[in-house]
Amino acid sequence: MSRTTNRTLGGTGRTAGAKQEPKHETLRRALLDLVEASAPHDPLPSERELMTRYDVSRVTVRRAVERLGQEGRIYRVQGSGTFVADRETISKSLHLTSFSEDIRARRMTPAGRMLLMERVPADVVNARDLFVEPGTPLIHLERLRTADGEPMCLENVWLPETLLPGLLDRGEPASLYDELERAGAAPDSAQQTVRATLVDATQATLLNVPPQFPALCVERVTRDARGRAVERAVSLYRADRYDFTFTITRERRR
Repeated sequence: MSRTTNRTLGGTGRTAGAKQEPKHETLRRALLDLVEASAPHDPLPSERELMTRYDVSRVTVRRAVERLGQEGRIYRVQGSGTFVADRETISKSLHLTSFSEDIRARRMTPAGRMLLMERVPADVVNARDLFVEPGTPLIHLERLRTADGEPMCLENVWLPETLLPGLLDRGEPASLYDELERAGAAPDSAQQTVRATLVDATQATLLNVPPQFPALCVERVTRDARGRAVERAVSLYRADRYDFTFTITRERRR
């Protein structure tokens, strides 16, 4: 390994005595620079090439590459290799992350506008999914989410008011997931359904697209580590700027 490569992985910018950064994270940042300098769909070096270039183990390479895949910066094609993802599209992995986390992973700035913040009685659907009695007070938030100022998603969220008492009085939360975590109900897992749809005229205006524009409707019920349903969300994503990326495997026949 050359001295230049050593400096690339060692230049974490940490002061003496600071906790050593894991090798896979240092490699991830080095590879991210490589990704940023590449065009969409350019191939990345193979695992063996990365091991040699950065003088790291195969495990380190795989952890760094897996993390970049989770962040939507790269994608894999079985039998062909690993490639740079199209930066014009926000890729959502199957890991439970918030909208803001997805956007920050792409080095974009998340923001939003609160359209509605209210207390509502649980209807039949929300009562079923949140495991509460119909009529139970819920907090309902409707938000327009943006990335670098561009509309990306219309989001409706319902959660039991008992989880976040006083939220309506405090006003718009900076991060709903952070609020839940502070309340001892940190999101841990979720079941979600993704389907294709078309936006109506009102939704089109908010998302800055023509009416009947294709979109992805994502319905999600989120649970904490104790299995409690803490959130039901229905999100409408622009299909031209958002996709869902996941890995599937074929079960071997015995």
